[in-house]
Amino acid sequence: MEVTSRQHGAVTVLKPEGSLDAAAAPALLSRVRGELERALGRVVLDASALPFMDSVGLESLVDLADEFEKVGLTLKVCAANETIREVLDLTGVGPRFEHFEDVSSAVRSFG
Repeated sequence: MEVTSRQHGAVTVLKPEGSLDAAAAPALLSRVRGELERALGRVVLDASALPFMDSVGLESLVDLADEFEKVGLTLKVCAANETIREVLDLTGVGPRFEHFEDVSSAVRSFG
């Protein structure tokens, strides 16, 4: 999985490309954890290029949400497709994330 990074002022937007599965989850976890420390939590996960997520991918997002919560933050996710949103909702973990329609609205949420 390739994870690209863009800066929007003080906010880092990470965009993973490809399925979030057992093979890809470690790379995403490592990248987001590094940015959490470097960007002081001002991180947005752009899910627009995530076509699919398996149970390991879901667990990795929950682990990241836990890490953000430990420092008083919420993981912000934007542009998730309908399949990803349904997985989050059906498993009951959707409320653990802040969801936004697009990158701009997620970045602006940092005020």
